[in-house]
Amino acid sequence: MSETTEHIECLIVGSGPAGYTAAIYAARADMKPVMYAGMQPGGQLTITTDVENYPGFPDGVMGPEMMEMFRKQAERFGTDIRYGMITKVDFSGKPPYRLQVDEKHDILAETVIIATGASAKWLGIPSETKLNGRGVSACAVCDGFFFRGKDVAIVGAGDTACEEASYLAKICSKVYMLVRRDEFRASKPMQQRVLNTPNIEVLFDTETDEILGEDKVTGVRVKNRKTGATREIDIQGFFVAIGHQPNTEVFKPFITMDETGYIQTIPGTSKTNIEGVFACGDAQDKVYRQAVTAAGSGCMAALDAERYMAAKQTF
Repeated sequence: MSETTEHIECLIVGSGPAGYTAAIYAARADMKPVMYAGMQPGGQLTITTDVENYPGFPDGVMGPEMMEMFRKQAERFGTDIRYGMITKVDFSGKPPYRLQVDEKHDILAETVIIATGASAKWLGIPSETKLNGRGVSACAVCDGFFFRGKDVAIVGAGDTACEEASYLAKICSKVYMLVRRDEFRASKPMQQRVLNTPNIEVLFDTETDEILGEDKVTGVRVKNRKTGATREIDIQGFFVAIGHQPNTEVFKPFITMDETGYIQTIPGTSKTNIEGVFACGDAQDKVYRQAVTAAGSGCMAALDAERYMAAKQTF
């Protein structure tokens, strides 16, 4: 170990509800956590407008505002929050593990909490970016409430898309489901649930040409992939449900993951296959993906790390 290599007890990789909650618990346990906030400090909630389903905010709260409160609370207990990316890890051997920050600064960590989250996959059209948070969303469960009694569209063909379409159908007047191919990718039961819901209209062989609206979504122009014909549909909300990509690439040589890159933890814990390395939030959760569940798993990760260090009693 060189003299310039920093040696820390608890490293938290990534921020957001999971990372900040882990930091609060780790700091209160006197683990002196160091957090590298990553490419998007605060996580996906920093690009979310109203958050109405997080307990303790009866009037709702803006996503960026809530993440700022999380950050301040973590700092109040002594978390060292830094801006930077973990660009290389070496989880071979035993702790402390060597990790590299921005390809230039090495650190040694006795415990590592991975809270790098997942990024929603988008269609990649300019209007999608322009109207994000103004009627465009990647989470029906998070934002569907704002479109109660209105007409919406959802893009996707898998189980998640079908599940979110069914959820929206309970609170929206009409749901247009836009499916690029001539069939679903979802399981048969999920397909039947959608097809048997009267206020869901499935448009197969259909892709999004443009989301319409200046300051908010007012419609969508769709294109039939077989005929080339376009049409405009009046809607107030547009949901993208084509999947998420966990931000876990840097850990792949060492951490056990599923086929899509979600970290696999030992059930009922935040423990990974590597001693002293824990995972929380959307980096390991492809089912719930909510701020409140991410925060809960961040608490678990910090408690698991604290108990791990207590059992070692070597730091």
